[in-house]
Amino acid sequence: MNAHLSRLLQRAPALAPCLEDIQNAFETMRRSLAGGGKLLICGNGGSGADAEHWAGELLKGFASKRPIGGELLNKLGAELAGQLQGALPMIPLTGFMGLSTAWQNDCDPDYVYAQLVLGLGRPGDTLIGMSTSGNSKNVALALETARKLGLNTIALTGAGGGKAAQLAQTSIRVPSCETYLIQEFHLPVYHTLCLMLEDAFFPAATTPL
Repeated sequence: MNAHLSRLLQRAPALAPCLEDIQNAFETMRRSLAGGGKLLICGNGGSGADAEHWAGELLKGFASKRPIGGELLNKLGAELAGQLQGALPMIPLTGFMGLSTAWQNDCDPDYVYAQLVLGLGRPGDTLIGMSTSGNSKNVALALETARKLGLNTIALTGAGGGKAAQLAQTSIRVPSCETYLIQEFHLPVYHTLCLMLEDAFFPAATTPL
């Protein structure tokens, strides 16, 4: 078992039934990124805040500083590269205020994330939909759109799974039906995925933040 998954199990034993799905989600995300793709993520309310949080952890160092090296160092030069950190591309679909407000004014608001998937997603990318109930219509429509466009799909939900879990290729259903408890479980899940991805793409980045 991956060391980060083992530590997650020690911290949150109730997540034991989710470990295989977390590993599968990691492999999906790793393949997308290794192939030059990107991650998209969406959610509402607390899950929307989690989407922004998760993206922030991948776009800069999480547990280590991820120093710039190799060809990228040569392109940027030592001075500029010395102030930057390695990044993994994740776009939170929650952040497009202009598009979102225009869409809500002019079109069916339930389709706003689907529209962003259409505009930004490409085959081989991965969309992550976060919904505590699994039945957030805008998240489900985004997952449906992503699958039809050839993106990989992952859902983080509560125990019920809902429509999102049915649409996603991989679903991580944490063991609760209470919204706040589901959100509390989602945090260590995506932090663990951050650690696993950081190890995969920045194995030499051992300097702690």
